[in-house]
Amino acid sequence: MLTAARNWLAQDPDPATRAELEQLITDTDAGDAAARAELADRFASRLAFGTAGLRGELGAGPNRMNRVLVAQAAAGLAAYLTSREPAPTVVIGYDGRMNSDVFARDTAEIMAGAGVRTLLMPRLLPTPVLAFAVRHLGTSAGVMVTASHNPPRDNGYKVYLGGADGGSQINTPADSDIAAQIERVAEHPIADLPRSERYDLVDDTVIDAYVEQTAGLAGTPPRGLRFVYTAMHGVGWETSQRVFERAGFDAPVVVSEQLLPDPAFPTVAFPNPEEPGALDLAYEAARDSGADLIVAHDPDADRLAIAIPLAPGTAPEGSTDVADAADPARGWRRLTGNEVGALLGWRAAERLQHLDRPGTLAASLVSSPALAAVARKYRLDYADTLTGFKWVSRVGGLAFGYEEALGYLVDPKKVRDKDGISAAVDFLAMASELKAAGSSVAERLREFDARIGAFASTQVSLRFEKRSELPAIMRSLRERPPAHVGELRVERIDDFSGGFGPFPPSDILRVWIEGGSRVIVRPSGTEPKIKVYIDAAGSDGTAEERRATADGIVARLEAGVRQLLQGER
Repeated sequence: MLTAARNWLAQDPDPATRAELEQLITDTDAGDAAARAELADRFASRLAFGTAGLRGELGAGPNRMNRVLVAQAAAGLAAYLTSREPAPTVVIGYDGRMNSDVFARDTAEIMAGAGVRTLLMPRLLPTPVLAFAVRHLGTSAGVMVTASHNPPRDNGYKVYLGGADGGSQINTPADSDIAAQIERVAEHPIADLPRSERYDLVDDTVIDAYVEQTAGLAGTPPRGLRFVYTAMHGVGWETSQRVFERAGFDAPVVVSEQLLPDPAFPTVAFPNPEEPGALDLAYEAARDSGADLIVAHDPDADRLAIAIPLAPGTAPEGSTDVADAADPARGWRRLTGNEVGALLGWRAAERLQHLDRPGTLAASLVSSPALAAVARKYRLDYADTLTGFKWVSRVGGLAFGYEEALGYLVDPKKVRDKDGISAAVDFLAMASELKAAGSSVAERLREFDARIGAFASTQVSLRFEKRSELPAIMRSLRERPPAHVGELRVERIDDFSGGFGPFPPSDILRVWIEGGSRVIVRPSGTEPKIKVYIDAAGSDGTAEERRATADGIVARLEAGVRQLLQGER
């Protein structure tokens, strides 16, 4: 292990990670058990290059994100691209996280040195703009340096493929083919890799085209909608501001503390709009300004969160006291990804029903069945996919797709990945139309319950110290499958480990409950978590009765799932 660490140190060009690794080696030589354990964690394995590319904590060693690992990944990707075509091109983007610009420039120099025509985005920009550039420029591939909504100390490396892949994220078998090339590169010091500064900067016409096409989704929205916007210390504001203005929306009230990129994410414990506390400043701004809506992006603006005012006299989620001044969210609630997906999917279906070739609605397996119900009502094709937009974006004839983790694709002709800016435009246009008609987003949700059905969902997550602990939990559930979840009987279990129907092998268990409800269990792809998705529906009675039925079943299933998982732990 010490030999591997010293070999890594000898090729590391980054003074910060060199100093960090030198200290660990010195302390380990001196018999420091904690240093030895830390060194083992960094060198016992390496960050795997998979369908999510690379993602991990910054630091020295192959099991961290750093300049050595990025150089190896860039050279491996270059080798993969040159093996596929004689003159490949790549476009590279980056966000505002720590070292994102450094990793992007390293990638550009190594790609150019390998003979790949290389284009580098001119500044830090949202992930959807890079995904757009892959299609707009017709490149062979795209690289986005981002860790999306991960903790501040993380960074990552997201890869798209052009050509027949249409600008979608890599999936199997491209991920394993690229990983094999990276392994070959890693057998030699990165100093042996040729570098070149003969790469080009992308000009602003590409960004202008993204802005123009995205703004066009709004049509001519009525003015008068007042909304709050937060970029969550990410890179969404510059592009979103231009899009909102071009689309004709009134200027938003901004959360100034979170508006500009800051890799420290100082106002949030976790830079994810789904996390408790992340929207507290937005709630405050919304109350102060009398806003109709809150629009929030995650740090690379590929995800969208929406919050709406509660009806007078309604308690905030998780609270019984509407007058509790200590509750930052009082008077407001964030919509779930499934609620936003259902509304945007319904809006898409209403547009599509009049077309000769309307296309397909799609959602990931763990998302709510609500979108499938929309497709049935409007006689549209529908497809379930595995988790992740690398699958959603590849559905044939896709017209709209989403996943419950705040990811939406409303304009597949432009971008083949989730796009929080396009989704914000579509949602703002809907909200503007509703307000002009004397209605609201809350009323639209009630109308969905009445016309299509009430769908309720929730998640349960069990966090572990290390990802290596997750397989044992999944194995235990397979070897001792539950007969009940709480007091509700299990009817059958679909095990995706050997493939299921049209789906390739995946570490997923889908548990069907009496009455048609379901529970889906899978390990997280990016964090040391077991994630459980619970869904139920109500289709009888009034909208309020349907909602009560669905919410009640979900609450019972959630209690049963928590009891089951604690028993497994």
